[in-house]
Amino acid sequence: MKKFFTFVLIIVFFGACAEKQNKEALVNEILAIKTKFAPDKRVALFDISAAQEGGAMVLKGETNLPDAVNALMEKLNAENIAFVDSIQLLPSKETQGKTYGLINNSVSNLRSNPKHSGELATQATLGTPVKIYKTEGDWYYIQTPDKYLSWVDGGGIVSLTDEDYKAWKSSEKVIYTKTYGHSYIKPDADSQVVTDLVAGGILEFLNEQDDYYAVKYPDGRIGYVSKKESQPYAQWIATMNPSGESLLKTSKTLMGVPYLWGGTSSKGMDCSGFTKTIYFLNGMVIPRDASQQVHTGKQIDENRSFENLEKGDLLFFGRKATDSAKERVVHVGMWIGNNEFIHASNQVRVSSIDRNAENFDEFNLNRYLRSKRILKEEDKDLIDLKQTSVFK
Repeated sequence: MKKFFTFVLIIVFFGACAEKQNKEALVNEILAIKTKFAPDKRVALFDISAAQEGGAMVLKGETNLPDAVNALMEKLNAENIAFVDSIQLLPSKETQGKTYGLINNSVSNLRSNPKHSGELATQATLGTPVKIYKTEGDWYYIQTPDKYLSWVDGGGIVSLTDEDYKAWKSSEKVIYTKTYGHSYIKPDADSQVVTDLVAGGILEFLNEQDDYYAVKYPDGRIGYVSKKESQPYAQWIATMNPSGESLLKTSKTLMGVPYLWGGTSSKGMDCSGFTKTIYFLNGMVIPRDASQQVHTGKQIDENRSFENLEKGDLLFFGRKATDSAKERVVHVGMWIGNNEFIHASNQVRVSSIDRNAENFDEFNLNRYLRSKRILKEEDKDLIDLKQTSVFK
């Protein structure tokens, strides 16, 4: 009898060891796939884990990356690792087929968590098309054209079916080009305001009435915007030819805009939100954060050789890598010539790297890392709106 129990214990022991090894193998494969397909959780969701349930290892979680799931399954099968697939591939069924959306406010605040007290992750301006992956109460988990993942409340978005979205994309549109303004219920600036507007807002074109465009909001509201403050989108993008001078001109229209962590509009912006807005108003969509922008374009300098810089180049600041810590990019500004760069710091302002200048910025000069050129550079993370149909 003693030998029998010893034998049973041995079987249980080795069974437990096998289960542990199987789970460790699963966890390692999940981590490898995540590292390859979703190294940046700001733009890719791969929240997968392995759990023991009964006699099986179950894969749980959710992702918006079908290719990553397929790669994981192929790898596990090739390694003969037993598992049960319980992964939810987004969009979820909760969306009921409405997997597209349009931003419905002049500026919608996008948060890290589905609640108004959640951190402001970023913003999106009126008419921005987004992907909808899931819902939670009155909140939508979305992805913007720059691939940023975040939550928006129901008042800031209108959800669309695939058919609705295609109809919107094929419609004529108007882009609001003034830094800040309004639309009205009549073609008259003295009439009732419909909403406020910020530069870059996109509205569906209906017709022209005198000095105004009649436009439609994503939720169906009708308004009128001044022709002096807007332009047909097709005309705007066709004539777009961004240059250092045009970027400089755009940046100066935002002087004094207050700093807002997570902001990307003329209502308030952080450092990378500022550079992102400058480029967007010149026909380009660039990554959201400074730590993402630094990985795009062509490197121009990392040795304070500022004479090589051109207007429009981006300067990055932060902490250099050490033996014990990785490099940390925490700030970005745009070169405007004359030893100066413009950036959002307390407010949008101009600083100098010239020690004899009144606006000399010793703090940022001391933490300077490198400069990159993204204007007219080929890069998978840089979207030229002339070449990519984001709004049309």
